[in-house]
Amino acid sequence: MRLDKGDEVIQSVQHVCRERHISLGTVTGIGAVKKVTIGYFEQDAKVYHAREFVGDIEVTSLQGNITEMNNDVYLHLHATLSDSNYNAFGGHLNEAWVGPTFEIIIDIIDGKVSREKNSDVGLNTLTF
Repeated sequence: MRLDKGDEVIQSVQHVCRERHISLGTVTGIGAVKKVTIGYFEQDAKVYHAREFVGDIEVTSLQGNITEMNNDVYLHLHATLSDSNYNAFGGHLNEAWVGPTFEIIIDIIDGKVSREKNSDVGLNTLTF
């Protein structure tokens, strides 16, 4: 799928998954964004810390999966980003607003995998 300037990446992928009844798959992508929020999971405290970046940012790699939680689409996406100084950084993708364009490939997998809150680790983990 191609996203255009001003589209939000996560909302757009969720919309396509709901519209096409995609409940299991993988997501890959590349593109450029103007604003992005990524998270870092502090394992001992079991909490995410979010940080927003604004400017000309390249998404050099978007990777993740599509599953379900509470009978709805659940995306788990990570991104590696690059700034104008060619510094790379990344984390859990919370939101990303497209700059000029963004390209995403969704590989659909037959079946369903769900998630549930795992209080031992503080994350929504896969259930089979």
